[in-house]
Amino acid sequence: MSFGTSRATSDPSSTKGSARPLTLEDIRGARKILAGVARATAMEGSRYLTRLIGAPVLLKCENLQRTGSFKLRGAYVRIAGLSPEERAAGVVAASAGNHAQGVALASTLLGVRSTVFMPVGAPLPKVAATREYGAEVRLHGQVVDETLAAAQEYARETGAVFIHPFDHPDIIAGQGTVGLEILEQCPEVRTIVVGIGGGGLAAGIALAVKSLRPDVRVIGVQAAAAAAYPPSLRAGRPVSVPAGQTMADGIKVGRPGDLPFRLIEELVDDVRTVTEDELSSALLLCLERAKMVVEPAGASPVAALLRDPGAFRGPVVAVLSGGNVDPVLMQRILRHGMAAAGRYLSLRLRVTDRPGALATMLGVLSVADANVLDVSHVRTDPRLGLTEADVEVHLETKGTEHCAEVAAALRSAGYTILG
Repeated sequence: MSFGTSRATSDPSSTKGSARPLTLEDIRGARKILAGVARATAMEGSRYLTRLIGAPVLLKCENLQRTGSFKLRGAYVRIAGLSPEERAAGVVAASAGNHAQGVALASTLLGVRSTVFMPVGAPLPKVAATREYGAEVRLHGQVVDETLAAAQEYARETGAVFIHPFDHPDIIAGQGTVGLEILEQCPEVRTIVVGIGGGGLAAGIALAVKSLRPDVRVIGVQAAAAAAYPPSLRAGRPVSVPAGQTMADGIKVGRPGDLPFRLIEELVDDVRTVTEDELSSALLLCLERAKMVVEPAGASPVAALLRDPGAFRGPVVAVLSGGNVDPVLMQRILRHGMAAAGRYLSLRLRVTDRPGALATMLGVLSVADANVLDVSHVRTDPRLGLTEADVEVHLETKGTEHCAEVAAALRSAGYTILG
């Protein structure tokens, strides 16, 4: 689904009553602060996506940024702007991953003490990376809301400065430097597609781009299971939505930030949603075709292109916002993506339980050119006859049509497919 905002404004820096309107000059100032700190990340073409939409598609590779995501940009600008007294008090943040690492490295580079609260179930690689970047990590709470409350309480008790992940002008200005780089690396761009969680990245990119090139369309993407922006845009104000289950934890935010929302409401042309199947298919495509390790949130713009390729005027730039994905989760997502693309097939078959029966069945699968990943027998089900067995087989296939061909070959050989 999509929620069209179709917005235009004569003053891109307007934030409808914000105490501190954000401007293009803030973003240019942030870029000077980030010089020598954040990388100007690469822009890579995608032949597959270019053929798909019929116009050039380029990938803005923030997954190759230091700490593995764009978050370092905003965190560094925010912490660099603290007074000497605030720096002496230290900073605190709450995050399940990318913001944690961005704050940790930014603080270390600036000589500021940092404490980062992370959920108890946060992926171990992200916890380890945050510690290695120099932060004291405290595990608290089962969900991010509990972790956030703990971090804010710590700030009140100690005087440490709380570094919000998206709802602060300095954070948005830092993330907006991505937009300046896009315009320089692809001056002919007509559409930019970017994932939206709280909205800091999309708001910053939209402000930078619309200030210089109001003709460029900026499209936001959210996971359908955790999409707070469509109802908020309809209501004209940030509203909270239940925290749904999505693999794209980097854009799983229950309520838009106040400042990002005002900018997105005015400057972002459309906000679309994508399903879990589409996210996993996009992640698989990034890995196989672009050779890019991208987390589900970072793959959300690619998922939007795959879902509705005719909706985007080219040249298109898709922002791969991050590449921090737990290897265990990656394994599950890739299998899910293969299934969504029709390249993974699971079947349960009824066979005669006699010597050589399994080898015969595997021979049929070999002739059908299906790659067997796993096989298991069931012989003790009371529904089975004395000479019967069920075999569950997991196969790698070449696509949806090949799945149908494999099933047809098994039926032609006399096998009953139970599911």
